[in-house]
Amino acid sequence: MVRVKRGKIKTKKRKKLLRLAKGYKWGRKSKEKFAKEAILHAFKHAYEGRKKKKRDFRRLWQIRLNAFLRERGLKYSTFIKKLKDNNIKLNRKILAELSMNYPTIMEEIVNSVK
Repeated sequence: MVRVKRGKIKTKKRKKLLRLAKGYKWGRKSKEKFAKEAILHAFKHAYEGRKKKKRDFRRLWQIRLNAFLRERGLKYSTFIKKLKDNNIKLNRKILAELSMNYPTIMEEIVNSVK
């Protein structure tokens, strides 16, 4: 059987791996074995972070909206229930944005729900 030399393929693979590990500390930036492990962990944390970001923003919007509503004598949960009953389809992101930057428009929404 003919011997297959993997020089180009192996080098390209290693270079890509080390390019992804650029900026890491100690042997994780230069040694293939440690870089591979570090990159796997980094990808895992990045994936979890993208999911966590969505949770964090939803929580932030709820807090902002609740702060606005408490000043007007409403609770967040009752406000959301009344929005659904009146078939007003605005998401929490838009409602939080309105409550911060456009309070007059938000006042109208609150009054229409009451």
